[in-house]
Amino acid sequence: MAGGMGWGIRGQYGHETGAMIAGLLVSLTLVFLMCPHAALLPAARAVAFGTIAIGFGGSMTYGQTVGLTQNAPVIGNWEALRWGMLGLAIKGGIWIGFAGLFLGMGLGSVRYRAREILVLMLGMLALYWIGLWVLNRPFDPANKILPRIYFSASWHWQPEASVAELKPRPECWGGLLFALLGAWVWAGWIRGDRLARNLALWGMIGGLGFPIGQSIQAFHAWNPEVFKTGIWVTLNPVMNWWNWMETTFGTVMGACLGLGLWLNRNRIGETRDAEQSQWEPALGWILLCLHVTLLVLGEFEFVGWMHKLYDPGLILGFLPMMAVAGGRWWPFLMALPITAIPIAGKTIQSLVYETHAIGTAPGWLLYGVLPVTLTTVVAIWFARQLRGELSGREFARRALLLCAWLYFGLNFAFFRFPWPWVKWTGRTPNALWFTICVVGLTMACLTVGRQTQRSGQAATLA
Repeated sequence: MAGGMGWGIRGQYGHETGAMIAGLLVSLTLVFLMCPHAALLPAARAVAFGTIAIGFGGSMTYGQTVGLTQNAPVIGNWEALRWGMLGLAIKGGIWIGFAGLFLGMGLGSVRYRAREILVLMLGMLALYWIGLWVLNRPFDPANKILPRIYFSASWHWQPEASVAELKPRPECWGGLLFALLGAWVWAGWIRGDRLARNLALWGMIGGLGFPIGQSIQAFHAWNPEVFKTGIWVTLNPVMNWWNWMETTFGTVMGACLGLGLWLNRNRIGETRDAEQSQWEPALGWILLCLHVTLLVLGEFEFVGWMHKLYDPGLILGFLPMMAVAGGRWWPFLMALPITAIPIAGKTIQSLVYETHAIGTAPGWLLYGVLPVTLTTVVAIWFARQLRGELSGREFARRALLLCAWLYFGLNFAFFRFPWPWVKWTGRTPNALWFTICVVGLTMACLTVGRQTQRSGQAATLA
């Protein structure tokens, strides 16, 4: 439910920061379900690692890869379908492989220092550029020169198309693949972190959710006659097949990461973490101000060159990864307000400035000020509990309850409030499924582990 709803919501917000919604919800769910004895700080750090890492794959272009399986010029072309599905499997595996790797690094028994994360991120950036050069170059569409392994629109599938019609897009999956493999080898073998090593593999398997989800959408495109009879006469006009592809992808992704962590639950690390911050609090706040400023300037393209500089996933995650590893407050700030800021901003951008669905003052208050203020206050409250008795599971329980409803609510507004009792639109079926998911997550938060908690309190009193 966390993966399906999170990735389905991501479809409205896109790219690296949109993917972080799914990373956050899935990471919180897994910590809540499978780490009942985790201490507060390592639990929050694992959630933050998983949230940041799933954003790395957001740099990859995939719209034209999807197009190879369903666009009109290639319908009936089984070779194009197979190639497109292979591309989606590779890109999906890279995308979720990062999430599994870093979530495992946060949950395992190996402790990663900020200095190590700094070196790791620098190494990943170097490998990224090498992989880009090896697998994703040359790229010169003006002269019809494309990489040898290329999963976007090419003249191989449409030999008569012009450059303007085809619009080939530069791919970066090769660079990210090199970065992922390098980090996987370093964490899994050099540092001996078997949980990170294994969970990365399960993340790569979870990436198969991409072609699995797209199979639904491609079937619809290839077989339109099926959807002209029976119940589909009513449902098909209001089905957003692209969003159902995304929702299916997220569901498979969450299930695979959950199964992988459950099978490796004996490798989850120690339950206590009495460590102090690795640096002075002032440095953490400086990094916070720097990252949020660059994030806002780049995400909303207030400065054109800043968007190009700070948009790629590995660059976007550089400062946060290091800060989460080294600071005590950063894991909570990353999981809550920092993840919420771009989502709140895009909601305001759509509802206030693009569609004028709500006035400027109420729009900013409801979709900007309140979400960011609430998540900031809650993050600070969690951080102040580090000296108290709050467990990692209780952090995950409460944060999951808050975040599930927060992102469900923002997305519901983005969907223009598709209540099921009014005329259905292309948003209504997905909104109904997201409602089932958020209710299911709420029921889990309110019930799972409560009996054990009450029994423990009773024993303490006795």
